[in-house]
Amino acid sequence: MIKIFHICILLLFFLPTLSFGTEPDEITTRDLISHISYLASDDLEGRKAGTEGANLAANYIESEFKKAGLKPLGDNGTYFQEFSLISGIRLGDSNSFKIEYGDNINDLKIKDDYLPLSFSSTGGVSGDVVFAGYGISAPELGYDDYKDLEVKDKIVLVLRFTPEGYDPKSKFYKYATFRSKAINARKKGAKGIIFVTPSSDREEENLGGIRLDASFTGSGIHAVILRRGIAEKVLNFAGKDLPSLEQDLAAKRNIGFKLPNVRIGLKTDLIQEKGSSYNVIGILEGSSPELGDEAIIIGAHYDHIGMGERFSRKEGSKKSVHNGADDNASGTAGLIELAKYFSDRKENLQRSIVFIAFSAEELGLLGSSYYVSNPRIPLYNTIAMINMDMIGRLRDGKLTILGAGSSPEWKGLLDAANSGIELGFSLDESGFAPSDQSVFYAKNIPVLQFFTGVHSDYHSPGDDWEKINYIGEREVLKLVSSLISELETRPIRIAYSRAKDEKKVPTGFNVYLGTIPDYSDNTRGVKLMGVKQGSPAERAGLKGGDIIVEFAGDTIKNIYDYVYALAEAQPGVNVDMIVIRDNKNLRLGVVPEPRIVVE
Repeated sequence: MIKIFHICILLLFFLPTLSFGTEPDEITTRDLISHISYLASDDLEGRKAGTEGANLAANYIESEFKKAGLKPLGDNGTYFQEFSLISGIRLGDSNSFKIEYGDNINDLKIKDDYLPLSFSSTGGVSGDVVFAGYGISAPELGYDDYKDLEVKDKIVLVLRFTPEGYDPKSKFYKYATFRSKAINARKKGAKGIIFVTPSSDREEENLGGIRLDASFTGSGIHAVILRRGIAEKVLNFAGKDLPSLEQDLAAKRNIGFKLPNVRIGLKTDLIQEKGSSYNVIGILEGSSPELGDEAIIIGAHYDHIGMGERFSRKEGSKKSVHNGADDNASGTAGLIELAKYFSDRKENLQRSIVFIAFSAEELGLLGSSYYVSNPRIPLYNTIAMINMDMIGRLRDGKLTILGAGSSPEWKGLLDAANSGIELGFSLDESGFAPSDQSVFYAKNIPVLQFFTGVHSDYHSPGDDWEKINYIGEREVLKLVSSLISELETRPIRIAYSRAKDEKKVPTGFNVYLGTIPDYSDNTRGVKLMGVKQGSPAERAGLKGGDIIVEFAGDTIKNIYDYVYALAEAQPGVNVDMIVIRDNKNLRLGVVPEPRIVVE
């Protein structure tokens, strides 16, 4: 529920800055507080795409668009553009796990004794068992748990974490995830992988409480986590002791071995739960006979991460509401207020303005990707896309504007728009960033993203509406409205350009290719939205629409396979890859460049 006491305190604090009816068409902190305090309230339970909380947010945005007088531009005369998504994974009825060792035959109980991981293959598998340490192959570190092990068509038993624990600062950290170990086991030829919590981790996590991988894409191998006590009995039967094995592994010794007279029969049954979510779209139509068919898109995503099941930075496994006041109730509130602002000026609009509240940005830009595949205004008539993502924590008057390299005219336009506002901002050239403008930039549309920076509450339960800098957000919106006013009246549309230095991005990889995956596509392999100008991918002949199915001899089934294959690539060393283009396999060679890392 909204805390009335806190609202009163904020109203008293902002009273000198509020406009109570004297300028009804101006953006006010009062209205921003009203929008954000609702969208970021506990009642909406974090607005995870596909949930009732997100639907309540969509209904609220629809109501505000109606009040502003926007014409609906969604499906069938509504404001809603519906698209499907995979909302979760649940266990089916046909899961089973049988272990045979010596005279012992144990039928294990799901959730009590073991739990399939959500990226597991579905179906049955049986075979002999091989202990493969932590399941890590790190040649650059001189470490390989699979050295001298034959695991083809076997089931591997591996420990969670790494020889150095689960320290983010460890050189082994990037190999520690369930999925990376599963993919490594599959590449070695194993047909199943079983994870066990090391004895050094005193408190074994409740199996039912382990968070499922929420990517909903398979790994091509059967994968489960097993209760430690059961694994210890099997190892003891083989004459081994888990704590001793861990000591050897900590000393970086290769100690993998086949467990004699141990067989496992495993069936996994996982069911994808499909749902829907909605972009909320309205339009103010331009009046100019010459320019009215052209449109400027103003966008912001309204979804967040729900109860923190995925992407939370909160420590511990207890679920809690992640309200996402800054990310991105702040941008959504700005979108609503800009709709009202320009609606009061609609008689003088030359170009049309399309307002889009995107859903499922947090799941991989799904809503915006769906829009560009199903645009309500032709993309060739879309002259620019302005995105607002996290604009509520302005500090020291400094704003970051991304995408400045997507048009040679942005800097001059921004400087002119800022005249009289005098808001400090820094420009970032790249049009590709982890937000919705990226999919428009990939379609050769000039873009900008307004952003006030990451903070300690990012993707945590502390991102609450009381912490928003409402005065600062109002200043950001003044700048955006001034810029839009210039764009919608200038007689010639702004030019598009490809940004420079786009390989300068934060990453743990040591190579750069310049491919831009389409995260919304569920095709087997990795479909590309495009490639960056001047990149190794462009020089190799890769194009938007290509589907990568093999990289350096590794089969690429999904984005995770591609990420782990890239992690093994070396700068300057040619890599053969196979892509599908126009339903035909095409073999290409690409030479990765060294990655320039921004600290």
